[in-house]
Amino acid sequence: MLEFTWPYVFLALPLPLIIYKVFSRAPRQDAALYVPFFSILSRLQSDNENLTSGRLLNLICCTLIWLLIILAASRPQWLGDPVQLPSTGRDLMLSVDISGSMEAQDMVVGNRQASRIDVVKAVVGDFVERREGDRLGLILFAAHAYVQAPLTFDRETVGTLLEEAEIGIIEESATAIGDAIGLGVLHLRTRPENSRVLVLLTDGVNNAGAVSPEQAGQLAQAENIKIYTIGIGADQVVQRTFFGARAINPSAELDEAVLTQIAESTGGRYFRARDVNDLVDIYEELDRLETIEQDEQTYRPTRVLFYWPLGASILISFILALFSIPWMSLAGRARMNNDDEDELIITEAKEA
Repeated sequence: MLEFTWPYVFLALPLPLIIYKVFSRAPRQDAALYVPFFSILSRLQSDNENLTSGRLLNLICCTLIWLLIILAASRPQWLGDPVQLPSTGRDLMLSVDISGSMEAQDMVVGNRQASRIDVVKAVVGDFVERREGDRLGLILFAAHAYVQAPLTFDRETVGTLLEEAEIGIIEESATAIGDAIGLGVLHLRTRPENSRVLVLLTDGVNNAGAVSPEQAGQLAQAENIKIYTIGIGADQVVQRTFFGARAINPSAELDEAVLTQIAESTGGRYFRARDVNDLVDIYEELDRLETIEQDEQTYRPTRVLFYWPLGASILISFILALFSIPWMSLAGRARMNNDDEDELIITEAKEA
């Protein structure tokens, strides 16, 4: 079906006629000045008048050009038959802790130490790439929680925003787990009931924010939002000091009890990621979430057609310009110039 995006442009069709009537050409007056070379000018003018014998054709071409320009400006497009596209997948909100403790280098990647946040970016980034068909969102939290990306099918943008997340862009001295869950509930509550999933990753305990994790978990349970919680951090790291080596627990502040209680109360699970392999396995497990069919979306394939009339108007204008040039007058003027030069040369030769 042919459709015009801006049909009101057709109101400009009589514009050239209105301009012609309003700004009529001044009446022609006879020449009052006679010059010795008037005969030459008259000859050139007669050549031009011979060229205007196709004035009607020029008028038709100009009218056609104007019609084509108006047609192109209205942005014609061809709409195909409606196509039903079933949308499957989950609405996944990823909530990632970027507090100062995420800089701890207790992860090992290829025989070298790596920080928790760097490992999370790599593993979660791969997870985002694999979630084709899902709506993904991203929440970053430390002392406060912020939506970095609302729910979207644009996985590339979500991955880029996660990669660009840095420790310190939010006040990093505390962790607001409850606020992060509450913000996720706020954005997921309007989505289809059986597709709402929140994946929370943290390495600490809730010590900031306006909402406690327990209260946020109750809100999620009331809205039928499933929460998967992930606690990240090694259980033991050997720290070498001046007095020798000693083993410390870098994840001593991780509140596993609260994370487990929130996950189980909403129908989710709690995962413990002590190293990179654990984190990879966790997100592979999350990949096996059952997809559901959401509301069908209607799509009508569209072909834009404005460039056809626009191109035709440019082509006709170019051809009309070529035929409007007084080639015969220019040729006659060139002959007269050559004759004058020949006479000048003969005169100079006689005088010599």
